[in-house]
Amino acid sequence: MRNYYDLLRQDVRFREGLNACMNCGVCTAICPAAEFYNYDPRQIVDTVQSGDNSEIEDLLKSETIWYCGECMSCKTRCPRGNTPALVVMSLRTLSQQLGFFTESEKGRQQFAIKRSVGENIFKYGYCVATYAVSPEMHAEQGPIWKYILENTHDIYERLGGQINELGAGPLRRIPDDAKEELRKIFDVTGGTELFNTIEEHSRKKASDLGLQFDDEGIDNEYFIEVYTANNKNHTTP
Repeated sequence: MRNYYDLLRQDVRFREGLNACMNCGVCTAICPAAEFYNYDPRQIVDTVQSGDNSEIEDLLKSETIWYCGECMSCKTRCPRGNTPALVVMSLRTLSQQLGFFTESEKGRQQFAIKRSVGENIFKYGYCVATYAVSPEMHAEQGPIWKYILENTHDIYERLGGQINELGAGPLRRIPDDAKEELRKIFDVTGGTELFNTIEEHSRKKASDLGLQFDDEGIDNEYFIEVYTANNKNHTTP
């Protein structure tokens, strides 16, 4: 078994986020996620700091590391200068690299994020392009969202937007050379490799579950499963 603590130590976020936790619990007291989810940043840091390989592996496969909203409230209050949110970031990345993220419901949603928000960066130059959001996939937006999409140009142009057109202004079209530069940044920084790793492990999980998995797009059984799944055990009573 690989030493997960040593692997975490290779991440600069981990080295900056964990100095010497004394387990005071201030991070948990200030944490918004801890109020609603089965989540305790103090316990996460304690587990990691113990160096127990088996417990860290359980953490990497758990729902827990995906509950953090990365608001950084923990950083502002820790008396030892720790940042549990940075520790969680490094845990998430290692979970993705090792394929452990597919072992939890929230972890599997990384595939949906990669196929939607992640790939939007290359398609549109934006993480979220409002004109590309499907009303069917976002029922929580209500019927007004469908109206906005059907009347996108009229609505957003009145607000100063330049919908999918070259030039200045909100929602403008990002030039192809700029999007190509984004791809190169992902290549150099390891983002492309991580995206490919998420795809590889998600494909294997889809096969294990007997679900359809397409090489691209969101119209496949595995995407719909990870996008909609909710076992309702994530929040506190």
